[in-house]
Amino acid sequence: MKTETIRVPLRDGEMGAYLAIPDKTPVGAVIAIMEIWGVNDTMRHHAHEFAEAGLICLVPDLFWRQEPGVELSDGNPADVEKAFDLYYGFDYDLGVRDMEDTAKYLAGLKECNGKVGAVGYCLGGKLCYLMCCRTDIDCAVGYYGTYIEHNIREVKNLHRPFMLHMAMRDRWVQAEVNDLLLRRLSPNPLVEIHQYPNADHAFARYGGKTYSKPEADRALGLSLDFLHRHLG
Repeated sequence: MKTETIRVPLRDGEMGAYLAIPDKTPVGAVIAIMEIWGVNDTMRHHAHEFAEAGLICLVPDLFWRQEPGVELSDGNPADVEKAFDLYYGFDYDLGVRDMEDTAKYLAGLKECNGKVGAVGYCLGGKLCYLMCCRTDIDCAVGYYGTYIEHNIREVKNLHRPFMLHMAMRDRWVQAEVNDLLLRRLSPNPLVEIHQYPNADHAFARYGGKTYSKPEADRALGLSLDFLHRHLG
């Protein structure tokens, strides 16, 4: 695969991003939307997984307005503090707009077939939900999306295929919230929900404290099937 760090033009600036392009003809393109740790080794690992599966993958620097180029680790206490400061200062509305611009950029790449999806983790998982409600993204996958419930009123606008991976032992998404999301999202035929009874938050964060390979592998397989179905 070919990998590079690029600049993505947005309507009000430029955002850094990591891009991975498969060697074979791509099925489509996917935006891999980070957690709260920046474009770090974990996100580059995800990008390589998607590229190896035949998808162009772009990892955007979501925090570019706050601190461009930040790379953090969940194993460093100072990084954890900084990550949460950035997280709670993040503007979701601007984030959705940036992802909409990013999707247009990807669709215009010569290697792309014009179809673009998204996969998001934690913070990125909520952005994927919002994109399916507010934009014309071709499809999106949310891993353990935090605070989706704060925008549950937008579920009536969810008009793009959306997959949600729920960690049922999630420290950041209470059982009552997961129950709410099941009740409100499941009736929509565009929504697929997969539950992981023994998984904690960030079970797919390769190298992270709560990483669980069986659950991560299962979720990746389901996500790739979903993405290939809607982007191919």
